Amino acid sequence: MAYQSNKELKLYYSIGEVAKMFQVNESLLRYWEKEFPIISPRKAGGNIRQYRQEDIDNIRLIYHLVKEKGLTLQGAKQRLKVNKGKVVQTSEVVDRLKQIREELITLRKSLDYLT
Repeated sequence: MAYQSNKELKLYYSIGEVAKMFQVNESLLRYWEKEFPIISPRKAGGNIRQYRQEDIDNIRLIYHLVKEKGLTLQGAKQRLKVNKGKVVQTSEVVDRLKQIREELITLRKSLDYLT
């Protein structure tokens, strides 16, 4: 399951932490940062990226469009430009459905264990 949210909220996340959340390479995040201006991590000393929750939310949208829906980067840019609100809503619904699926699988395993 892609995009594994972190239960503990932090102000800043490293590129490694964000890459792990989405199960992608750090190089992909750096590339998306160049392609999508909505991803703008803070750069600390030594050019160390510090991602805010807003950046992670935007990465989630791009991940949804590119990795889950199969759009090209240009297609994802266009979709975000035309109607970012709808993309956000759709992405949230997909994430919630994935959570429900995981809960149902867990319940099924529990029921199988009882019988």
